[in-house]
Amino acid sequence: MVRGWFHGRLPEEWFEDLEVTVDREEVNVVGRLPEPKASPGVSETERAAQLAGHIQRFREETREQRMAIAREAEQRFRHRVSWGAECGGERQMFTNLSVPVMTRLRQPERRVLDTLVEAGVARSRSDALAWCVRLVGKNTDAWLEELRTALEHVERARAAGPRP
Repeated sequence: MVRGWFHGRLPEEWFEDLEVTVDREEVNVVGRLPEPKASPGVSETERAAQLAGHIQRFREETREQRMAIAREAEQRFRHRVSWGAECGGERQMFTNLSVPVMTRLRQPERRVLDTLVEAGVARSRSDALAWCVRLVGKNTDAWLEELRTALEHVERARAAGPRP
């Protein structure tokens, strides 16, 4: 329902494709922008700067309209809305929530986090835990995507079922 609403609500000229991700607290809306034409002979560094500038221009030019749409969605769906854009392989989130998560770890798990902090990989246990979650997510993308798809089917089946 949330994905459909954003697909219908956003101006068609904004994005070539749209990715809407929903969790318990937040809706991430990331659109793929059309790539600007590259000048012949530009370096990879110049191309990356061009793409970053293109994303930044979109961010600034659409800020007020995106904020108004986010307010509508937040009232309608009771979730915060975070925005981002992707262009030519460059992805930038404009806003997103950082939500505290309570966890209980035994000493071996805490030692892993402390090692990451001591090695300078992370600034704190919290950062180390986020780093671990990103690493697992990167290395198990296909499996996690299959699991998310299965959960979407469960959600649709529940929604289509009888109401108590």
